[in-house]
Amino acid sequence: VQLQASGGGLVQAGGSLRLSCAASGRTFSTYAMGWFRQAPGKEREFVAAISWSGGTTSSGDSVRGRFTISRDNAKNTVYLQMNSLKPEDTAVYYCAAGSTVGVLVIGTCDYWGQGTLVTVSS
Repeated sequence: VQLQASGGGLVQAGGSLRLSCAASGRTFSTYAMGWFRQAPGKEREFVAAISWSGGTTSSGDSVRGRFTISRDNAKNTVYLQMNSLKPEDTAVYYCAAGSTVGVLVIGTCDYWGQGTLVTVSS
């Protein structure tokens, strides 16, 4: 599975962005998908994950209630809708694929995409 993230950019605090991650390969719908982020000088952080069916999701404490993960298996794409953005959300965002939501939460991923930069100005 190859993953291509897009949708990053510069946004003011309080604004919204939607990230997309397009996957190649016929097995996309069998993988749980997730988003991670890494800010300069900080460790990688789990953001959100979604099961292969979309029926189960999990979010990190810092984004819960503001970010929503979703997927469209017909389009081989997973999304991250980010609302009420804060300057501390500034980071490179990565999408990843794994066997379950549980393993994604702990960062055990089978595939990683390249990152897309999100910058939130105050």
